[in-house]
Amino acid sequence: MPLFLKPIFHEKIWGGNRLKELGYDLPSDCIGEAWGISAHPNGKCEILNGPYQGQTLDQVWNEHRELFGDFPSKEFPLMTKIVDAKEALSVHVHPDDAYAYEKENGQYGKSECWYIIDAKEDSEIIYGLSAETKELAIDKLNDGEYNGLFNKVKVKPGEFYFIPAGTIHSIGAGILVYETMQSSDVTYRVYDFDREHDSGHKRELDQGKAKDVIEIANENINIATDTEIIENHKRTQLVSNDFFTIVKWQISGTLNYMKPREFVLVSVLKGEGQVIIDGEVYDLNHGQNFILTSDDLDTIFEGDYELIVSYL
Repeated sequence: MPLFLKPIFHEKIWGGNRLKELGYDLPSDCIGEAWGISAHPNGKCEILNGPYQGQTLDQVWNEHRELFGDFPSKEFPLMTKIVDAKEALSVHVHPDDAYAYEKENGQYGKSECWYIIDAKEDSEIIYGLSAETKELAIDKLNDGEYNGLFNKVKVKPGEFYFIPAGTIHSIGAGILVYETMQSSDVTYRVYDFDREHDSGHKRELDQGKAKDVIEIANENINIATDTEIIENHKRTQLVSNDFFTIVKWQISGTLNYMKPREFVLVSVLKGEGQVIIDGEVYDLNHGQNFILTSDDLDTIFEGDYELIVSYL
C-alpha cells in the first residue's frame, strides 16, 4: 500500500498564495513552501491512508524500515517541496555532508535540484558567483560589494537545475519551483536585499559559515536531460548522482511501472488519473504526494498527468 502524505505549509516573508493552483487549502496568503514529502524534524508529514494513518513519516521510517528495503540510514534521506516565490528568496548557500555533520549536530548537508513549474516572463534565479576564485568572492562579501557578484540566469517553465552544496543560489520573484533535496534544513543566508522583519529589524545573515562552504560554480547549470518514449509515455531523466535520481513522467493512458528502487517518492504536478497498486485503485490529482514502498509490487499509472519521481 502506498503512503499518501499530508503537506506541511511554511509561511515566508517572500511567499504568496499560488500554491492554491495545486489544490491546496492554504492557511494564509504568504505561504512560501509546501513540504510534500518530509520526515525532517522541522516538518514531519502525516500519513493519510492505510494502517499507518495518523502517524508521521519519521515514525514509519523508524518503526517499519522493511517498507523501505531496510535502507541503512538513520534519517529518511530525501525531501520534496514546492516553492512559491512571490518575491525573491534570500541569496544563500547550503553545506555539504561533512561540514553539516561537524557543525550542525550530525545533520545531512544539502544538495538540491529545481524543476521550474512556472515562471513569469523575464524571471531570474541566482546561481553561483561571478568571482573567479573563492578568495575574491570572500573579499567582495567582506566589503559588502554585492552588485554584480551573483550570477543571474533567466528561466522558463520546464527547465531543470541541479544545485550542489556550496553553490550560492536564490529563486527570483514570480517563480514556482518543485524542489527535491537531501533531507536538510540548514541554510546560510548571504544577502537579503536589506529586508526587515515586521519588528523593523533586518533579517539575520550567516556569512561566517557561508564563507566556509561556498564554492565557485560557473558551469552550464541548465542540465541537458535524457528523454525517451516508453509505452507512448514520455520519460525524462532530469538528473542522477550520488544524492538522488529525478525522473519526470508524462503519463497518457496506461503505464505498467516498475520501481527502480525499493522505495520511490512521487508527486503529481498536473492532471489527474489513477494509480492501481496490487489491484487497489487510488485516485490521483495535481498536488498529491506519496511513496511507493517495498510492499508495492504491481503498479499501474493510468490517466493524463505529470509526475516527478525521486529515489536514491
